Amino acid sequence: MKKLFLLVFTAFLFIGCKDEDTIYDFIGTWAGTYSGTEKGNWNIVVASDGKVTGTMNSEQTTENYYISGTLTESGELNATIGSPADGEFKGTLTRDKKASGTWVNAVPTPTRSGTWKGEKTSN
Repeated sequence: MKKLFLLVFTAFLFIGCKDEDTIYDFIGTWAGTYSGTEKGNWNIVVASDGKVTGTMNSEQTTENYYISGTLTESGELNATIGSPADGEFKGTLTRDKKASGTWVNAVPTPTRSGTWKGEKTSN
């Protein structure tokens, strides 16, 4: 009976333990490329409060666009492009240090859009 109780108790311990989502897994520098109607490189820094800042650098126009937004504890990125906001940079950062999403930029006209991908480069 003791062995059965110990086995059941151990099973509940493993089932009850789960990793809680925290922003700390995402803090640091992330970088990658974007493509679509325009292409280039991007980089962002995730702060401990979930604030995100960075830039997009266009290969075609050589313009730099400011990225500003927030990241949730589950890795959902919601940011704008430009200041004031002329577009959006949205997607997901994962705990295995991969990132992907979509972007839209209305300045300069016509509106451009596409996808982006990247990875965490440093803490």
